[in-house]
Amino acid sequence: MSNVVVLDNGGGLIKAGNGGERDPTCVVPNCTARPSSSKKWLLADQLLSPTEDLTSATLRRPFDRGHLINPDLQSSLWAHLFTNLLKIHPPSSALLLTEPLFTLPSIQRSVDEIIFEEFNFKALFVADSPSLVHLYEASRRPYGLVSKAQCSLVVDSGFSFTHAAPVFQNFTLNYGVKRMDLGGKALTNYLKELVSYRSVNVMDESFIMDDVKEKLCFVSLDVQRDLNLARCLKPGNDNILRCTYVLPDGITYMKGFVKDPNEANRYQTLNLDHGETDYMERQVVNDKPQDKRNMDLTKTEFSLSNERFLVPEMIFRPADLGMNQAGLAECIVRAVNSCNPLLHPVLYESITLTGGNTLFPGFAQRLEKELRPLVPDEYKVKISTQEDPILGVWRGGSLLASSPDFETMCVTKAEYEELGSARCRRRFFH
Repeated sequence: MSNVVVLDNGGGLIKAGNGGERDPTCVVPNCTARPSSSKKWLLADQLLSPTEDLTSATLRRPFDRGHLINPDLQSSLWAHLFTNLLKIHPPSSALLLTEPLFTLPSIQRSVDEIIFEEFNFKALFVADSPSLVHLYEASRRPYGLVSKAQCSLVVDSGFSFTHAAPVFQNFTLNYGVKRMDLGGKALTNYLKELVSYRSVNVMDESFIMDDVKEKLCFVSLDVQRDLNLARCLKPGNDNILRCTYVLPDGITYMKGFVKDPNEANRYQTLNLDHGETDYMERQVVNDKPQDKRNMDLTKTEFSLSNERFLVPEMIFRPADLGMNQAGLAECIVRAVNSCNPLLHPVLYESITLTGGNTLFPGFAQRLEKELRPLVPDEYKVKISTQEDPILGVWRGGSLLASSPDFETMCVTKAEYEELGSARCRRRFFH
């Protein structure tokens, strides 16, 4: 097919580009925002401008908890994307769209209406994320286990939620998919609460706290040990986990930044297994309580210590926060146990991590540490992270769009008009 637009429509980011290319043309936020100092709503790429001050910006998202709740807003974002960023002519293009697993039929209908009746695309193919990740990983390593067995377990931890999805011969086994209602948005909200309670009120600063989370948070391999280290944090003491983030002031700089990038990576340089006792002995214990009356309430920076690893800890221990959910390791075991027993050893040995949350340092090592005691001893556990977890789904879609069979897999506009949305959707095996 001549021109195929691949659109990975995530709850947090839209990745869009032409099929057959390695990287998308644009990766932009899937939201619109209005700065407090302006009456104009900014769309997608306009939010990435270094001159825009997004402090206390009002935010609107088309997705909430993984479901498309505002099709009109999504339509306006796509219109801006197709016209100004991709510069395509929809009636002469086909569209490959990614959709969350278990999307409701009513939402599918409204998406089909937007694509065929508003933008007039000539053809559509709808895919789910796990199958595209599996396709891309199998093509990257043609002699690897994923390619030979045609089977893998994709763990997709994105903006709205986390899925553990078994994939067999490029089809996601829906009966084996397990979902955790925890994603990047929940982590950012938890970080907002912690910082607002301890330092400075940032409950309205979604963009800033997203940046803080991405730059400073990491997954702890030993939570109790790191909590003990953080407990050494006294006023005036240097602490290996402490890190300072500077908030934008709206005059000198419009974006927040880490005060000392080397300080942010110090926790990686210390061999904590051997050095914890020595390090804690070197701390000067100062038990004098800080005088809250002398605290500077106008400060434009705040420090993080144990928040840096307690926020990603939610993914592994949601019950600690009162959520009635299993952790990620248990979620994976339940997904595997839902499948045929003959697939179990292959699934455990071909776990692929994708999605923005898997970029936290230490994520894969911690998951393996949690998973190993839950898996029978005779099975190997092998976890691999995609080379770029954010673009992995899009690259799989790009690969599929460039395949010779893609045209026959699509639903055309004529078929949609004749048969309707529900009949056409059967072709996608969802």
